Amino acid sequence: MSEIIFQVEESPEGGFEAHALGVSIFTDGEDMEQLKANVKEAVAAHFDQDTMPRVIRLHFVKEIVIAA
Repeated sequence: MSEIIFQVEESPEGGFEAHALGVSIFTDGEDMEQLKANVKEAVAAHFDQDTMPRVIRLHFVKEIVIAA
């Protein structure tokens, strides 16, 4: 695997939640710096050194509801 993609959303409790697409990895962070550090740590814990993705992408999703 050359890269892994995380979908990132704002948490209802504050901060951010991230889950990997296609891999069972979930983490969160109170701010962007903590989220990035936690994502790196979670990926390192999930993969062996030989199978570790070289690129980690964070895809931000923001849902906006507009009532008519």
